[in-house]
Amino acid sequence: GMAIAGRISGLRYRTYVMVGDGELAEGQIWEAAMAASHFHLDTLVCIVDRNQLCIDGSTEDIMAVEPLGARFEAFGWAVQRIDGHDLSAIVAAFEELDERPGRPHVIIADTIKGKGVARMEGDLDWHVGHLGSEDYDEVVAELTGVSGT
Repeated sequence: GMAIAGRISGLRYRTYVMVGDGELAEGQIWEAAMAASHFHLDTLVCIVDRNQLCIDGSTEDIMAVEPLGARFEAFGWAVQRIDGHDLSAIVAAFEELDERPGRPHVIIADTIKGKGVARMEGDLDWHVGHLGSEDYDEVVAELTGVSGT
């Protein structure tokens, strides 16, 4: 809606939407994807956090989304797939957006849930997990390489 409103108002701002790959099991996502390409909303950018986990388990076990890029392409989207942990790849993906006029853009960012904290990486329990104060210093030290003690 915001991307259409910008067009109607004659404004060329970008509208960014970030979704988790688990959300892609929802029909409203694909209805919006179809509408975006129908209206040639090239100012719309969707970033998919492709960490392969949703609240109920593996996305491929619950509701498979692969081949994700091909699905978005079939809906008329310009697709980029990147390492979502690589800052230079993220920047490059945003710099390439203007090279695909007339089509909405999706950046599929392959990530690992809990990246950088060994006990959290790829662990479904951390989907809604809460980091207790007793673990905070240990986790910060692992992420930064600096001990808080």
